[in-house]
Amino acid sequence: MKALIVAPSWIGDTVLAQPLFVRLHERIPGLQLDALAARWVAPVLERMPEIARIVDSPFAHGELSLKARHRLARQLAHAGYGQAYVLPNSLKSALIPFFADIPERIGFIGETRYGLINRRHTLNKALLPQMCERFAQLAEAPGAPLPRPLPLPRLSSSSAERGGTLASLGLNLPAKLAVFCPGAEYGPAKRWPARHFATLANALADRGFAVWLLGSPKDRAIGDEIVSLSGSAGLPLNLCGATSLTQAIDLLAAASFVVCNDSGLMHVAAALDRPLIAVYGSSSPGFTPPLSRQARVISLALECSPCFKRECPLGHLDCLNKLDPQRVLAACLEGLPA
Repeated sequence: MKALIVAPSWIGDTVLAQPLFVRLHERIPGLQLDALAARWVAPVLERMPEIARIVDSPFAHGELSLKARHRLARQLAHAGYGQAYVLPNSLKSALIPFFADIPERIGFIGETRYGLINRRHTLNKALLPQMCERFAQLAEAPGAPLPRPLPLPRLSSSSAERGGTLASLGLNLPAKLAVFCPGAEYGPAKRWPARHFATLANALADRGFAVWLLGSPKDRAIGDEIVSLSGSAGLPLNLCGATSLTQAIDLLAAASFVVCNDSGLMHVAAALDRPLIAVYGSSSPGFTPPLSRQARVISLALECSPCFKRECPLGHLDCLNKLDPQRVLAACLEGLPA
């Protein structure tokens, strides 16, 4: 039996889809599960044992490219897929399985995808409040209850992979390593202020921790600001934009603990089962929480949050500005050896 996953286009969402993959293997012995995925999320899927093969999806966010989708679909038509699980809710995400004549195309109705999706689920947000639950529901018959609890996402990072990444970056692993992920692709209303990260970095350095910053090239400026505000040359080490996602996975796996905004790397750190402090502002841990027993969510839970906006609609960003670094520091040190 072969099935195709049409993967989400966001790193965090891709991590949250892994419980679905586990359930599919539990239900279909001998399943070969492949994934059609954008190249920027493929490294996450490569660290999931449930995924056998990744098919490159070359399309940018929002790009339709009907002719190119049809060409890719005709290549996939000969792969023998019996099912396609279409995780995004957009119309265009359902086109390739349809063009590829995959017999059973499974997903939520989404953007009125009648015909494109032929095993259709209707979303009940009250019954499925979390994104991971919505993905996992696709393993069930439409309308059937979702068995709980869900398996937790788990990404692999071997000691050899971590060693290879450190060597390729010219880094030595400190005895005590804190990793910060100060970016958030969605927007500034999800980013804890740089000055708070700098204060936290200094407090941890005083306790013997090295601090490394991870993120995309877009986060480089935030990382530089944290370094500048910390007032210490070379502390923290700004690796934003200097690593691939594969390398970032291995560096997160090597951390003593991780401090993140609500971001894709937060979900990666959770799936690596690292001690994690997740800072929430405009978004809700009720919808996309870090799925790990080692994760601790910190939020002020103000009356105006979560607003789910990219920028603070009230202009003050109190949900993050007023979240004191000392509170995050206490969470970092809790449970660690003295």
